[in-house]
Amino acid sequence: MKVMNEIIKVQLAHRTIREFTDKKVSDDVFAQLMEVARRTATSNGMQAASIIRVRNPEIKKKVSKVCNQEYIARATEILIFIVDQYRNSQIAKEKNSTDECARDMDNFFSAYTDAVLMAQNVVNAAESLGLGTFYMGSILNDTEEIGKILNLPQLTFPALGVALGYPNQDPQMKPRMDMKYRVFEDTYKKYDNYLEELKEYDEEMTTYYDLRDANRRVDSFTNQVVKKLKSPLPRRQEMLNIVKKQGFNLYLKDE
Repeated sequence: MKVMNEIIKVQLAHRTIREFTDKKVSDDVFAQLMEVARRTATSNGMQAASIIRVRNPEIKKKVSKVCNQEYIARATEILIFIVDQYRNSQIAKEKNSTDECARDMDNFFSAYTDAVLMAQNVVNAAESLGLGTFYMGSILNDTEEIGKILNLPQLTFPALGVALGYPNQDPQMKPRMDMKYRVFEDTYKKYDNYLEELKEYDEEMTTYYDLRDANRRVDSFTNQVVKKLKSPLPRRQEMLNIVKKQGFNLYLKDE
């Protein structure tokens, strides 16, 4: 008999919701979500991640244009989770100390992890309250433009977006591959023939309908992998240049 509490039930029922009703998220509910964000684990207690709540319809449209997803402009709530070493840098300066370490890759990735953990916690909490959510990894399409839209200062960087609201659609649960291909004991496990190993999963994926194109089943997982790896997004490939522009130091050790 499986032991399953309410939190796990919510997590196992996660689906991407892209269309929402006109019902607003109450101040009380939003405050609860922000309290969950506040209590999220943070590296070294530095709390180096922040959230920008996008409410202005014009700014929503600008963000949706970067994401190339028009439905983002209709989302009830948009939250952009950001790397934020600006605040700690300013604290150091006000205490007449150096902020150099705030600029290094250790602190960048610590803050990036903080931001992503905070986003996941907010999503879990939102779904437990009956809200629907979708992740907006597409803000990475042009992080420099997102920075301009949101007026991000130096030592900040947009990590991940989350849209949420009350669901106005009932999408199918998207299949996932067996965890034996993703969880290993002690060392990494390699398979001799992944196409053969994932054959059943490929077949299962072709039964799934994505509501963005509900009249057509999706392609197999392995075909999707090939298609996406053959179609890089140039602005995303140049992302480290934007990280550098934002004041972070990219230390590269010579071979």
